[in-house]
Amino acid sequence: MLRYSLMRLGIFAGCFLALWGLVYVGALPRGLGDSNLLWVLLLSLVISAPLSFVLLRKQRDSMSVEIVEKVDRAKGRLQDNRTREDAV
Repeated sequence: MLRYSLMRLGIFAGCFLALWGLVYVGALPRGLGDSNLLWVLLLSLVISAPLSFVLLRKQRDSMSVEIVEKVDRAKGRLQDNRTREDAV
């Protein structure tokens, strides 16, 4: 799960740096007044979300399988504990 989160953060950071460069060059508007940083952050978030969804599909699916396995193991242990209590 940490690997997926770091990869997603990397995509966000890449988008942020690319957009910051475009704003610095003048290809994108600078925002209103002092809102330049907020403008770039929000735009980076909007662009990186669909990119992460598409580019990290395999990692997200494998992370989902791991989580389901952990939940199933926890449910099995809980059921074992319940049957032991019933036997006593």
